[in-house]
Amino acid sequence: MKVMRNTAVAAVEGKACEPRRTETKGRNNKMYKLILADNQDVFRAGMAKLLGIEEDFRIIAQCREAERLSSAIQSFPDAIVIFASSLKPDRQTVVPQVVATAKATMVITEGEESVQPWFALGVGGAAPRSVSGSALIECLRSVANGRRQVRAGGQGPAFQHDAVGSSVRNRLTPKELKILALLMQGGRNKDIAERLNTTEQVIKNYLRNIYDKTGVSDRLELALFTIHHRSLAEAAETVGHQLMESANAARYQLA
Repeated sequence: MKVMRNTAVAAVEGKACEPRRTETKGRNNKMYKLILADNQDVFRAGMAKLLGIEEDFRIIAQCREAERLSSAIQSFPDAIVIFASSLKPDRQTVVPQVVATAKATMVITEGEESVQPWFALGVGGAAPRSVSGSALIECLRSVANGRRQVRAGGQGPAFQHDAVGSSVRNRLTPKELKILALLMQGGRNKDIAERLNTTEQVIKNYLRNIYDKTGVSDRLELALFTIHHRSLAEAAETVGHQLMESANAARYQLA
């Protein structure tokens, strides 16, 4: 089965709303068209690669900005939209438009963010960014089949003990976890080096160590591995929020 490699790579290279037009048939002869909207490029690329493996999903557009999402849903009104709350789409205009036009909608939430405000706006499903790949797909299929107010997790795969993710998390050093967290936020090597006050070469060296510990060979595979392993994803998300809080505190002190 062919993985949607080109779509994922296009997302990392910054091509917003990149169309994908390969036609195949999946389970029960249903084909669900997907629009992915997320400002975190690596996570979006990993999600594209994960969903691209499924025969009944076809990614037709990827967006990194809320404005692009509005254009995409006008072009593909019968698509299912998966969007990140971090895009901060306008809840008075963009979200109602997407909910009214799309076949179904699902939001990727951050940290302890409540899903109720999104459900109140008519969004069909919700999943935290730390969701496992299997739980994400299960939730997406439920939403695609018309269920409402579906939350990824709760029962089943997303809450099972993640032995592999826990093992890798425990093997990563604090510095490696910071690099993973920034990578999952879409940071390039240069960006990560600036945030951690080091050089790009040092970051590359750390990434090679992380690749060895996770058994992957590049950034996309690392993002996909992290999405698949809840314990590691949660650790990266926690560290990412700590880094954001530290950066905000530093800016406040300088102001």
